[in-house]
Amino acid sequence: MVDRNLIRDFQIDDDELISAFGDTLSQIDIDESAFDRLIDVRSNPYDENQIIKGTILSVDGDDVMVDLGFKSEGIVPLSEWDDDDNKPEPGQTIEVLMEDMDDRNSLILLSKKKADRQRDWERVISNCREGEIVEGVVVKKIKGGLLVKIGDDTPSDERGVNVFLPASQVDIRRPHDIGDFINQKIKCVILKIDESRRNIVVSRRRLIEDQRAELKRKLLSELHEGDVRKGIVKNIADFGAFVDLGGIDGLLHITDMSWGRINHPSEIVQIDQELEVKILNVDRDREKIALGMKQLQPSPWEHVESKYPVGSRVQGEVVNIMTYGAFVKLEDGIEGLVHISEMSWTRRINHPSELVKQGDMVDVVVLAINTQKQEISLGMKQTQPNPWDNVTQKYPVGSTVAGVVRNLTNYGAFIELEEGVDGLLHVSDMSWTRKVSHASELLKKGDEVTCQIVSVDENRKRIALGLKQLDEDPWETQIPDKYQPGTIVKGKVTKITNFGVFVELESELEGLLHVSELSDQKVTSPEEVVKVGDELEVKVLRVDTHERKIGLSRRLDVPVEVLVEEQAAGRAAREELKGGTEGSAGPLFGFGSVPDEEDADDE
Repeated sequence: MVDRNLIRDFQIDDDELISAFGDTLSQIDIDESAFDRLIDVRSNPYDENQIIKGTILSVDGDDVMVDLGFKSEGIVPLSEWDDDDNKPEPGQTIEVLMEDMDDRNSLILLSKKKADRQRDWERVISNCREGEIVEGVVVKKIKGGLLVKIGDDTPSDERGVNVFLPASQVDIRRPHDIGDFINQKIKCVILKIDESRRNIVVSRRRLIEDQRAELKRKLLSELHEGDVRKGIVKNIADFGAFVDLGGIDGLLHITDMSWGRINHPSEIVQIDQELEVKILNVDRDREKIALGMKQLQPSPWEHVESKYPVGSRVQGEVVNIMTYGAFVKLEDGIEGLVHISEMSWTRRINHPSELVKQGDMVDVVVLAINTQKQEISLGMKQTQPNPWDNVTQKYPVGSTVAGVVRNLTNYGAFIELEEGVDGLLHVSDMSWTRKVSHASELLKKGDEVTCQIVSVDENRKRIALGLKQLDEDPWETQIPDKYQPGTIVKGKVTKITNFGVFVELESELEGLLHVSELSDQKVTSPEEVVKVGDELEVKVLRVDTHERKIGLSRRLDVPVEVLVEEQAAGRAAREELKGGTEGSAGPLFGFGSVPDEEDADDE
């Protein structure tokens, strides 16, 4: 037998085959009818991938035999007819695409489906142009976008023409999942047609943008401040939500969503939610629109003064805590500030969180209202009795009280008499005789002390205390009686200065031994005569109860009267040495003399 397929593989046409083997073929064992069909197949005037018409001869199993008008039949798989199509019947005329010729079986392989697709493509090409609007059904999701079937209303891969819709062109804002569009009928604009590759790219986004541009132009010309419109929430950000008004988006800021406090817009609105909003502002040049929701409701601040009069006591919820105070919500849209200074009469608070936390319900008193700034000042301590009320009656001047040392300073000690009420014990009121430089010399924090009320200033919330006032003033009688002029006593040197020596006569009582009284001889420097810690025998010259000072002398043999006269004469002489222009009190010159007792007192 002759392998006709092999001959065909060498691309030898029928004429060449007959010319080359004309005489030989008659001698070869071959079926004449089969050969005739082979010649008929090879002499087919149609090209491959060409659409031709044929008549259905029969349906044999899974094959449909088609007469093409010459000896050999064509075969079309029965599977190319959809369930919705009319079943092939003998005698029907159909269009098919010539795919291949089977020399072995002398058959022509045909495709009805490919012929339908090509006719659909030709119809689309003839009817559509770039920029035109087409309608189709989304068939499937593929890499980079969607396949849309145009030219047929059913979502089938077998009808119409598939066009490509890129994911970036599906919508103005890219959907979370473009697969949600499958089986939906959509309209698109043709972006590009590639006839050579039979490829069409479409855009739904372009169509929406064009439509919205026209709607935006029309809407901007119609909108006015104060209008109430409906819109759809398209996007949510931390600062607000964008609402589609039907052609243009407006911004609904978080501060315009509710009269109450909002932490995030998602607490009020959701994506695709329909809202009724009020037009607050229209910027036609920048194409921006400000929207509001709370403006559709009356402001709670309109009648706040009558609803929350100053001095009234109300209850609210702590909604925010800052370092300087806590914000308390009285109702939606109405919040007041409790300053840290208005939280407690008694406690010293470093941070409001020491007393309250977010979500607490607290009683407050309205202290002040500013309707223009929409501010309310509140107080928590005003709901409790003020410990300073009637403090004058509770702590009368001269009464004795007990307290605990709360704090120490260089000028005194703060004594807590009761929670929230402190008194100041000044260093000058700690001892009759001792000079106290710092309160810590006598007291320490936490000590319990008994004091006397010296003065009370209820308005300024101040109480002055005295410790020495609990005892009789020794300078009144005790010290003058004990240290009369001329009395010889013993004492210890505690301090040496350039003008004299301080001598401790008894606990917390000192006298001044002036440099002029250290010796009968002139003393230039007291350190040459005595040193700290020395015990001396001295004579009392004078006691000044008003200035609370005691003057001493080591010149024990000299009578007191003489010593006093000498000191008086010395002071007079020093006064005479002072001179200068009229009204001048400064010394004209000096002799290097030691300071007098007044200078010592200053020291």
